[in-house]
Amino acid sequence: MRIIQIAAKFGVAGLFLGGLALVAGDMAGAAGQSRPAKLVVPELSDLAKTGNAAFDQTCAKCHGTHGVGTDKGPPLLHPVYNPGHHGDAAFYRAVKSGSRQHHWRFGNMPPQPHITEKQIGAIIRYVREIQEANGIVFRRHRM
Repeated sequence: MRIIQIAAKFGVAGLFLGGLALVAGDMAGAAGQSRPAKLVVPELSDLAKTGNAAFDQTCAKCHGTHGVGTDKGPPLLHPVYNPGHHGDAAFYRAVKSGSRQHHWRFGNMPPQPHITEKQIGAIIRYVREIQEANGIVFRRHRM
């Protein structure tokens, strides 16, 4: 009976440590993929050009030029921000209401009330065109 209790404790500890290793590996992988090997900046649509200007004025200080990330905010050119995981509505809500820290350790994103509805739409279009040019496309989210 004592052997079964000891084995059960080791099994629980093993599951816990295995889970920690998976989480750590996932975060390390995310950090390792934070910047594309070679940034591709495509020919932008007119709406995306407008979004680029707005992004540079309002978003780049945290998310970096072309969304490559900085020490203040995450890269938007990362697979986790593909439209199947973070749809356009998620970007819209983040700008309007802020966003709690959940994938990265930069802290919560505060709301950006100075950005207009029109600018938000243009910024989202810009981010999506840059993402697509860098291989970040819709991937269905699985939990």
